[in-house]
Amino acid sequence: MIAKRSLGAFLKRNPFDKGWTDGLFYREKMRAIHRIAPAELPDGAHILEVGGGLSRLAASLFPDAQVLTIDIDPALAALQLEHPNARFMTADACDLPFGDGTFDLVTMFDVLEHIPDDSAAAREAMRVTKPGGIVLISTPDADWHYPYYKFMGPHCPPEKMLMDEWGHVRRGYRMDQLKTLFQREPSRTASFINPVTAFFHDVAFSRFGPRRKRLLYAAAALPTAVAYALHRPSTKGTEIACAWPR
Repeated sequence: MIAKRSLGAFLKRNPFDKGWTDGLFYREKMRAIHRIAPAELPDGAHILEVGGGLSRLAASLFPDAQVLTIDIDPALAALQLEHPNARFMTADACDLPFGDGTFDLVTMFDVLEHIPDDSAAAREAMRVTKPGGIVLISTPDADWHYPYYKFMGPHCPPEKMLMDEWGHVRRGYRMDQLKTLFQREPSRTASFINPVTAFFHDVAFSRFGPRRKRLLYAAAALPTAVAYALHRPSTKGTEIACAWPR
């Protein structure tokens, strides 16, 4: 069997250099993904990472599995880092060029909110997953907003500017909407970015310079550290990760 990388080792692969400040939100996302991912996959497992871009999260999570990352942007092909078990190809999430039941695991991390025809993308993800396999997703909640704290508004770029920059076509999803997309109950869920740690997310994308950001991070460090440590899968969060069985 192919074991999941330990949580500590996985979190060390946070692509943000400042993983406890600017990249705390991404660390929280990685922890939630680790919580919902299966402990192991079959020997020789194949993973499809849909819309993975440059993150290689699936390969970091299961380093001994064979991972194929797809993205609709062909320019990303030349930017991929070398990895012995990972490949990249250009493809459309709504029309995957693979047969039914090809992959043991399919991941869609922060992808659905970028796809106009999200129903087609969800159907395709399920179609190419083997019976008994799993689809892992992460996505913002339908009530997600930026900044989380209104008093940060004057110091942050407009939410629409960020959503356009990130390529969002919708804010996020309620759980009932996700159940409709995947036509079933998730087998496991884990929230991330709670009302306390959301302040670091506000600061990370604010217009403040490096010095002011450092001061704000320091001022909020203790409550944020406690809120991060106490966050459980069921804690109220602004985003969620889910595992959908095939």
